[in-house]
Amino acid sequence: MPRTRLHSGTAGFSMMELMVTLAIVGTIAAIALPQISRAVAFERLNGAIRSVSNSAALAKTKAGAQFQRERLFLDRGANSYHLETCVPVVGAVPPRCNWTADSATTSLPINVTFNFAPVGAPPANTQPAINHAPACLDNQLIPAPIANSSCIVFNSRGIPIDDAGAPTNLDAVYITDGTAVLAVTVTTTGLIGVWNTQPLAVPAWKIA
Repeated sequence: MPRTRLHSGTAGFSMMELMVTLAIVGTIAAIALPQISRAVAFERLNGAIRSVSNSAALAKTKAGAQFQRERLFLDRGANSYHLETCVPVVGAVPPRCNWTADSATTSLPINVTFNFAPVGAPPANTQPAINHAPACLDNQLIPAPIANSSCIVFNSRGIPIDDAGAPTNLDAVYITDGTAVLAVTVTTTGLIGVWNTQPLAVPAWKIA
């Protein structure tokens, strides 16, 4: 015998049910998307500071391996950075370097800059006052500071040094996207730290 197909008058969804479902989905999306966006932005910022920290650690390692000064060069105008090695200038008195690129240039992610505003103090037991590392010196006969630059220079023992070759506690890198400020600091012993805080004048730095 042929089968009889039963049809239900209640199959499918009514227009009202669809509208209610869409309203619920829209509400959930409106709540979740900003949180997801903030999480993605923080991960991007965190990834950027980890990359800077790794570059500083690599500069320290190369200085010891090559038994020569190595520096992390920050171009704060272009929001990029790279490594440079010291090629000693033969016969120069006092001794000086011909700094030569030792890595590819890395750019910060979009909307991320070398900045610490409005934060007004560095992480504890790091710098005496918040600031980027001192300006890099150029390769002129009488070396001069390069505008919009900062350099963390390591000697062959992995110690951060100033232009005179003395250990320094002024080295730090700060980045922000406006939602948080992250930092890489280098102590006079060569210890590299990574920190983060909310963008507040009185910060609450935490180890990242």
